[in-house]
Amino acid sequence: MSDIFTPTRLGPITLRNRVIKAATFEGRTPGALVTEELIRFHREVAAGGVGMTTVAYCAVAPGGRTDRKQIWMRPDAIPGLRALTDAVHAEGAAASAQLGHAGPVANAASNRAPALSPSRMFSPLSMRAMHVPTETEIGELVQAHARAALLAEEAGFDAVEIHFGHNYLASAFLSPLLNRRKDRYGGSPENRARFAREIARAVREAVGGRLAVLAKLNMEDGVRGGLTVPESLRVAAWLEADGSLDALELTAGSSLLNPMLLFHGDAPRREFGAVLPGPARWGFRLVGRGFLREYPYHDAYLLERARQFRRELSMPLVLLGGITDLDTMDLARAEGFEFVAMGRALLREPGLLHRIRADATTRSACTHCNRCMPTIYTGTRCVFRLDHAALAGSQDSQRV
Repeated sequence: MSDIFTPTRLGPITLRNRVIKAATFEGRTPGALVTEELIRFHREVAAGGVGMTTVAYCAVAPGGRTDRKQIWMRPDAIPGLRALTDAVHAEGAAASAQLGHAGPVANAASNRAPALSPSRMFSPLSMRAMHVPTETEIGELVQAHARAALLAEEAGFDAVEIHFGHNYLASAFLSPLLNRRKDRYGGSPENRARFAREIARAVREAVGGRLAVLAKLNMEDGVRGGLTVPESLRVAAWLEADGSLDALELTAGSSLLNPMLLFHGDAPRREFGAVLPGPARWGFRLVGRGFLREYPYHDAYLLERARQFRRELSMPLVLLGGITDLDTMDLARAEGFEFVAMGRALLREPGLLHRIRADATTRSACTHCNRCMPTIYTGTRCVFRLDHAALAGSQDSQRV
C-alpha cells in the first residue's frame, strides 16, 4: 500500500503527506507585496491536499529579484505573508518560503539595482555589466539570507527553501563556467561551494530547529562548462556533512542558459517571444531555438540523475520532475526518496491529489505543453484553466 498520503516528519515539522507543491513563481505580486490573488493561489493548492506549498520567490534583497514585482523579504511584507500562511494552515497544509538571490538572472533595469555575478558578465536582461561582489559583500549576502529566514519565521512559515539552483546567485558560484574568481570563493569545487555552505549554515543558525530548512540544488546546469553531476554530488555531500539542511530538492537546468532541462516537454518559443520586454524580445528572436531546447517528456524524467544522489547520501531527498500520478510517486518512494514535488500538474489541477486518493488510476490532465512558462509575467497559470483566480490584472490584485 502506498505511504505517499501518510503523515511524515521533515526536520522539526510534520507534514500530512509526502507531496510538496514545488516553487513556481506565481506572478501575483505587482507591488512586491502579497495580494489576495496570491493568497487564493496557495489556499487552493493547500485545499487540494498537498503536504506543503512553496511560495516563490522571496528574494533576500531588492536587487535579488528577477523583476521588481517580486517580493523581497522586509518588515513591510510580513502582514501579507502572515495572511497567506494563515490561509494555508487553515486548509491543513504547511507553508515554505523559497529564499534566494537571483544573481545573474536578476533584471537590474527593472530592479534599479545592479545584478550580481561571481565573475565579470554582461547581462542580456538589462543590457549592462553585472557587479562582482567583494568578499565583504558576499558576507553581507550570507547574512541577508539569515535575516530573510527570520522574517519568514515571523510570517508564520513552517519551512524555508534556499535556492541553490538554476544559476541564481548561489548556483552561479557553483558553476565553473560562471565562477572564474581567484579568491577563496572561486577555483576549486570546495571554494565554489563555500558561498552555498555559508548560506545554509547561517540560515540554520538563525532559525535553529524551529523551521525546516531545505535547499533546491542543481544536479547539473545542462550547459558546456557548467556544474556537472559528479561535482554536484560533492557539493551535496558537503551540505549533508555540515548538518545545516533537513532535505535537498534535486533540480537541473539554468534559467540563464538552459531552462528547458528543468521542464522537459514542448518548448513554447512563440509564446515566450511574444511576452518578453523589448530588448530581450529581439535577442530571443536570434537565439530562442538554442535557448529553449527540447527535451522529450517522460514521467520522473530527473530520476536517473537523482538516483546517483540517493545512492551517495543518507539525508532526505525530494524528487522533482514529471511527478503526475500515484504510480510515479510510488516509484519515487521505492527508489528511496522521502518526498515528491509537483509543479505544472497542480497548475493545471490544484485538486489533483484528491482525485488520486479517490482513484489510484487517475492521470493528470497536464500535457506538458509548457505554455504556462511565459505566463510568469502576467500571473502564472495553466492556459487551459480559465477561472477568474488565474486571470492577470484581476480586481483581487490589491496588496495585503
